[in-house]
This record gives sequence, structure tokens and C-alpha cells, in this order.
Amino acid sequence: MPDKTELKKQILFSDLTEAELVKIAQKITFEKFSKGKPIFKAGEQTKGIFLVKNGKVEISMLTADGWKQTLAVLVENHIFGELSVIEDKKTHGADATAIDDTEVYRFKTEDFKAFEQSDAIMMYKIMKTIARIASKNVHSMNEKLMKLLISY
Repeated sequence: MPDKTELKKQILFSDLTEAELVKIAQKITFEKFSKGKPIFKAGEQTKGIFLVKNGKVEISMLTADGWKQTLAVLVENHIFGELSVIEDKKTHGADATAIDDTEVYRFKTEDFKAFEQSDAIMMYKIMKTIARIASKNVHSMNEKLMKLLISY
């Protein structure tokens, strides 16, 4: 079981109380992936929300003509897999690969869903954090798109 002090450092859990962190710590798993190993692949069953403890994770998709397109490179304190969980998708929509030796925490889909039913206040805090992260990502993508359009 991960230490609640370590979990508190993760952006997803930064707003939680000590008591809420204890609940989360009982359900979070710790996993290690060697450089180059897949964490999950597009089309695989949704495994949960992942939090990068250390290392680097590449999120990518294959284009229609078979080229790998990198969508993001994530480092410590980033999350991924959250969209599949929130959207109730049965499978992941992209690949996640460790591009360095990487350690992650995993908040399993079934535990996330169970907490939605049993602890609405804690899950509100978590969902609010996910919304803030998503908003920041949208703003960043809009900025990149505008730069591309202006340079075109």
C-alpha cells in the first residue's frame, strides 16, 4: 500500500484530507515498467487512472496509415488513462509506453467507480482536479493550434 504522504504529492490527490488519503491508499496499486514496456495499448480493457510517480510515459496513437503519433510525454505528477475511466469506455483509446524506467500508481477503474457511489465529496474533489487538468490541456492545445495556423 502506498504511503499517504507520497500520494498527497500527486496532483490528483492534493486536495484530499488525511482521512480521504487513507481510503485512497488502501486501493491504489504501485507498478513498475521498464524502459520501452507498454503500460497499456489502445483497444485493451480500461485499467484505470495512472499517476506518474517517476520516469516518463509516452501517450501515442497510430495514424490511419500506420505512423505512430506522439500525443504527450508525461513526467512525475502527471495523470493518464482518466478519460477512458470518466467516459466509461471499455477500452483505452491510445497507447501508453514507459520511455524511461517508470513507476506509477494505479487507481483501478472499479475502485474509482465504487468511490463514486460511496464517497461523493472525495470524488468531487478528484473530479474537480481532473477538470482543471483537462482545462489546462485544452488551453495549451488551443495555443499550439493558433501558433500553427499563424505560421501557416
